[in-house]
Amino acid sequence: MDNFIYEYYIRPIVEHSGYNIVNTLTYAAIAIGAVFLLHRMLKGTLPKKVSGFVLPWPLNAIADALNGFFKDKIHYDEGFVRAVLCFVLFGSTIRVVTDSIDSHVFAPITPIHAFVLDSHLWDYSYFTVTPGIYLVTALLLLVSLVVLCFLKRVEWLKYVGLALWLPHFILLLPFMRYAGYAIPILVLAAIPAYIAYIYFKNPILAAVVAGQALDGAATFFVIDIFSKISGINYFEQHVFSAGIGELTGTYFSFYLLKVGLAFAAAYVLQKEKMENEDRNFIALVLMIMGFAPGIRDILRMVVGG
Repeated sequence: MDNFIYEYYIRPIVEHSGYNIVNTLTYAAIAIGAVFLLHRMLKGTLPKKVSGFVLPWPLNAIADALNGFFKDKIHYDEGFVRAVLCFVLFGSTIRVVTDSIDSHVFAPITPIHAFVLDSHLWDYSYFTVTPGIYLVTALLLLVSLVVLCFLKRVEWLKYVGLALWLPHFILLLPFMRYAGYAIPILVLAAIPAYIAYIYFKNPILAAVVAGQALDGAATFFVIDIFSKISGINYFEQHVFSAGIGELTGTYFSFYLLKVGLAFAAAYVLQKEKMENEDRNFIALVLMIMGFAPGIRDILRMVVGG
């Protein structure tokens, strides 16, 4: 069992080898379960029984306490979506700080940069790469929500996310020697996003397309084009997208697939009869799945990490 865990979960992180089918499916299953529980918790509807079995007293008491605390305090409106995306910006940017340190692009050009390097807090580790960085970001988001709900200032959530993101972005600014190459990626993402906005007349559904298009465009441009221009070797770490790229010979097919699936998902969400907040929550999850890796890929390319 120890060898199995090391081979499929620990070794890919240690050796920077990316994902395999085992850890991909495991992380996906955990993510689905976590998203479901997070949704129920924020809406104050955590279950007290599972498949007819009542949860033991400690879990039942925790569910009661959380339900009472969050009920009717969180609303999945456009403001909440924007606030969560600020935390996505933070998570993706701090991931690139780690990438730049690991690739030796990050240098002690100021005392603050020297502190970052000497502290080793941003070094390559479980909590600064996927999936750990998702856990760290989610934990900071939840702590912020708890504090702001207590203060009755949930509308400040976006400012907390921006405050966490901005220092890390400033850290990277001196190393952004390839900033101009971000323009083609942003154009490739903006075109389907604009079409989606015109078609759906809904900024949240358009953002679903924007996020997925950004991820697909960044993967295509960085691997197929920027790698050849810069001489920096980039490869796709995810199992399924790597398979698409290898099968078709170009990651432009991955970009088209992401855009097509995003439009299909947005269309289903628009037509499906459900509460507007439930629709927005699902849309937010789909946005995160696109924006998080897309922003990371662009920033990593821009700094050459």
